[in-house]
Amino acid sequence: MPKRILICATQVPFVRGGAELLVEGLRDALRAAGHTTDVVSLPFAWQPHERIAEAALAWRLLDLTAVNAEPVDQVICTKFPSYAVCHPRKVVWLVHQHRQAYDWYGTQWSDFANTPDDRAVREQLLRIDRQMLGEAQRRFTISQNVSERLQRFNGLSSTPLYPPSRYAGQLRAGPYGDYLLSDARLDAAKRLDLLLQALARTKQPLRCVCISTGPERERLIQLAATLGLGARVEFRGFVPDAELIELYAGARAVYYAPFDEDYGFTTVQALAAARPVVTTSDAGGVLEFVEDGVNGLVCAPTPEDIAAQLDRLWADAPLAARLGAAGPARVAGIRWETVLEALLL
Repeated sequence: MPKRILICATQVPFVRGGAELLVEGLRDALRAAGHTTDVVSLPFAWQPHERIAEAALAWRLLDLTAVNAEPVDQVICTKFPSYAVCHPRKVVWLVHQHRQAYDWYGTQWSDFANTPDDRAVREQLLRIDRQMLGEAQRRFTISQNVSERLQRFNGLSSTPLYPPSRYAGQLRAGPYGDYLLSDARLDAAKRLDLLLQALARTKQPLRCVCISTGPERERLIQLAATLGLGARVEFRGFVPDAELIELYAGARAVYYAPFDEDYGFTTVQALAAARPVVTTSDAGGVLEFVEDGVNGLVCAPTPEDIAAQLDRLWADAPLAARLGAAGPARVAGIRWETVLEALLL
């Protein structure tokens, strides 16, 4: 029976990434299945820390049980703090929590300091999450990695439910060309600096095409110049979908080595296009799909080891083809039909 469903989404203004793609894909899949669906989104900023809890309170104060006197049958919440919303039929499909206070805490990726004020805010966030996530009728996450974090930090169980790429069914295999592709957002945690440092150490004059943007763009362009990479690295920014599909189809391999990634659409897109994935041993959710020597290469997170593995692929095109051929079967079961069957109450 068709339902009236609201997807609850958090939007950091001027930022677009995997979470936004997931929400759009879920919305479109629900509508295609005959459900009346819309997205409710509230802005979020991670500074100043003492105001983060206010963002959760804003969600808590919303009444989404009905709109214009018509009942809302279900809400599906995604990332922090959208799951603070109240609804008798609340399902969470967790993208991630506020990572700066969780798995990034105490690392270079977190903006939380070891001060009494920041520790108090962090404890408050943990309490909010335990209660608000705990009251959901069902809890899913986008990967085993996110489920493990939820259990470790909050003592809550959940079921991994992989989201399909927006390009599912469009990606295809082409020749194994002469460039490495990066589709990662230009953000510090995606570690494109490791890639540039590796390229400066390769014996083969391989080149890389980067097709995203982000806050680290100018720093990475400057780093590439400092390393003398010249025309070996292209920063194209966002490209049209047709061009993206062509770039995947013709790449020798795809580099994707973020730090402890939640999931990573780049991974499943590369495998669907029969491209081997070059990643690292600390890449988190990426490693739920990439197996060293089977459908990709898993390196130590150092420029030297990444460079050595890239040289292997450029010296041995049949190796790239063998690894790439194992990719599509690994992600073939990631389908919207499976997602909707699990999420709908």
